[in-house]
Amino acid sequence: MRIMVIGDSCLDRHVYGKCSRLCPEAPVPVFTPITIHENGGMAANVYANIVAIGNVDVYIEDEHVTLELVSQHSQIIKTRYVDEHTNQMFLRIDEDSGCTRIRLKEDFIFRFFAFNPDVIVISDYNKGFLHEDDITLIAIEAKKKNIPVFMDTKKMLSHWANLVTYIKFNSKEYSNNKQVIDQIEGMKEKVIVTCGPNGCVFNGKKYPVLSVDVKDLSGAGDTFLAGLVVEYMKSDGDIDKAIKFANECATLVVQKRGVCTI
Repeated sequence: MRIMVIGDSCLDRHVYGKCSRLCPEAPVPVFTPITIHENGGMAANVYANIVAIGNVDVYIEDEHVTLELVSQHSQIIKTRYVDEHTNQMFLRIDEDSGCTRIRLKEDFIFRFFAFNPDVIVISDYNKGFLHEDDITLIAIEAKKKNIPVFMDTKKMLSHWANLVTYIKFNSKEYSNNKQVIDQIEGMKEKVIVTCGPNGCVFNGKKYPVLSVDVKDLSGAGDTFLAGLVVEYMKSDGDIDKAIKFANECATLVVQKRGVCTI
């Protein structure tokens, strides 16, 4: 099984520490850092979860081409300051200079034919790496070879999005796009909506999840997407089975601290 992941990546940094007093200059807590945990986020987190979930050959295609470089040279850094005992987040600081746009001929087309993927995963955080017409061309190339395309995007949808096989949204993203989804023929049947503790919904069917002690929701959507794709391919396109497995994966990862793999 060969999976190509395309998307913008970042460095996720969690600074764990403690707060034992208030600042004398202002009514804010004084945070004392103790440990720092860093890992690849966004598309790199999807990639890492795919590797963790299944024994598959994975190729990640993003601004820095290789996973190793993503974690070292990402232009986007998300730093979260978290209490080590309660896991309560105090602050998130984003250093976001965006991503250089994908070069379709050099970065995608060449590797697409060289790698010959069985499935493509688009993890689009709308940081500039992928434009709408880039996604359109990727989906067209995939369709020529009958390759399914799964997409998680922060963009507002339009007709270009109807070229992919499945679209994964959280409930807020779905609400923001509902009018477009309802208007475009065939799009509603592509949308999988994750609903946090209520599981997810696909084609009017609800997929519940077990009630668990949630420690951190960061990156859970990436884990869901990874599990969805891996199980879909392993089950020969059984989307019902894939969604149930993706729910299980996301349920496991929210019980862990930080942006992590299953």
